[in-house]
Amino acid sequence: MSDQKQSRQEAIETVEPIGLRVLIRKDEDKKQTKGGIQLPDNIEIPTITGRIVSVSAEVEISAELPLNQYDKVLFDPKGAIPVDFEGDNRLFVVDIENVVAVFRKS
Repeated sequence: MSDQKQSRQEAIETVEPIGLRVLIRKDEDKKQTKGGIQLPDNIEIPTITGRIVSVSAEVEISAELPLNQYDKVLFDPKGAIPVDFEGDNRLFVVDIENVVAVFRKS
């Protein structure tokens, strides 16, 4: 591998969302139904839940937005922007308006 290509790959270490956005790692798609039926490899039940990996500075300082790093959230995938940062492509930048729920333990 050339030194220039290697240094370019090492330079990209983190993805920080900007504006009212969060970076979410989408949960794995389900390969089995709740009833226990195993689905074929070409059929998956899409999930729209994930964990917040990173929040923008604006979200972090806002008292009105109850989102923190590592929160489990439900989000609308239509507005999610995929980040080609990992091979499995499970990272998405999501506008705050597309985060529809946060899972909390009572």
